[in-house]
Amino acid sequence: MNNMPTYVSVIIPAFNEDARIEHCLDAVSSYLATQDYSWEVIVCNDGSTDRTSELVRRFVKIDSRINLIDLLHQGKGSAVRAGMLKAKGEVRILCDADFSMPVEHISRLIHAGCSYDIAIASRELPDSRRFNEPQRRHFMGRVFNYLTRLLVLPGIMDSQCGFKLFNQSSAKELFQDLNVSGFAFDVEILAKARKHNYSITEVPIDWYYFEGSKVRILRDSIGMFKDLMKLRIKYNRIR
Repeated sequence: MNNMPTYVSVIIPAFNEDARIEHCLDAVSSYLATQDYSWEVIVCNDGSTDRTSELVRRFVKIDSRINLIDLLHQGKGSAVRAGMLKAKGEVRILCDADFSMPVEHISRLIHAGCSYDIAIASRELPDSRRFNEPQRRHFMGRVFNYLTRLLVLPGIMDSQCGFKLFNQSSAKELFQDLNVSGFAFDVEILAKARKHNYSITEVPIDWYYFEGSKVRILRDSIGMFKDLMKLRIKYNRIR
């Protein structure tokens, strides 16, 4: 895609996000309303047990461009898949519910998406900036990124940042079948993208750490490493 899109879909996976989903939807809808393209927001509720679904429904009643998919709890990857396949946009942007990057940085992904099939926000580029991140979490993230590059995705500096853009054709193909439904689903999507020769670029962003992350350092690190080994075997280290 070499031109600016006329229709943009924003997919937000959410699991027990009642403390911040209203702020998230206020911020993203207010920003999108200032843009020239048409848009939709799809919140994929991954079986939340709090008031997430109820709060999102309030926005749905007010603005028909905001949509809700209620799902059984199967993991972030499954939630994102549901949203990506339901979306109608020429570009489809994954955004974490904590909105740890400035909402205006959506434009960086869209501009990059004019030249690439996939644009991923990166915290590891020279122009990227991190704020308020605990040292332990930063260290674990660096370790996981290193292992990901070593085992599956050489050359990609930050596969795990929760902001990614896919054009329509790549989203339709890549999200059809996923073997990983948890936090390592990003790695599988990018490995599949390389296997199918989709072009990928990384985009520097400002990234802010907020308390309330759903990542549990020890448990999820072990699980993600197991997923990496499965993906290593399946995709045999994609260059």
